[in-house]
Amino acid sequence: MAADAVDIVLFDLGGVLIELGGVSVMRDLAGIGSDDEVWRRWLTCPWVRSFERGQCSADEFASGVVSDWGLAVSPRRFLEMFRNWPRGPIPGAWELVAEVRSIVPIGCLSNTNVLHWKHQFARWPILDAFDFRFLSFELGLVKPDAELFEEVSDRLPAGPEQVLFLDDNLVNTEAARSSGFSSEQVRGVGEARQALTDIGVLSP
Repeated sequence: MAADAVDIVLFDLGGVLIELGGVSVMRDLAGIGSDDEVWRRWLTCPWVRSFERGQCSADEFASGVVSDWGLAVSPRRFLEMFRNWPRGPIPGAWELVAEVRSIVPIGCLSNTNVLHWKHQFARWPILDAFDFRFLSFELGLVKPDAELFEEVSDRLPAGPEQVLFLDDNLVNTEAARSSGFSSEQVRGVGEARQALTDIGVLSP
């Protein structure tokens, strides 16, 4: 993708700009051997998908996940742990967002939920910098579903081929590409900066 073809950059939040602690927690609680397998199961879990689409309560979500995953904790304890998964912006995130925004409009495209948004994300000033905000619980749609990317494409003032989407999860970047977006898998601020530099949005 040529730099001059990038009209908008969309960032995933958790794992790219915001540090998340949940993968290791779920790996240990569920006895799963790899982060990739945790993500695969998390993204396909009906309770996760329902909660992040804003279609069930936090208590229903917690009870469903504990039962579905066979976790040896109570739903209340799981929800207490889950509430604190977002740990804050990764060092350098604010500088990266500000630098990219000085060149092209930026947005966030994230699977999240009302609990994390109200109790964590909304408190961090970095999230005020985005020109576009696409949150799964507000849209009623989740990644990696094609319907979400179609909705985002309809709402943006540029075609998907002119939008660069950065996400830490391979299944989401593949889904974005299938919907016509340019997309790169990046983990953390350093990899995001490198991808933006390699494409030419940022100078080396």
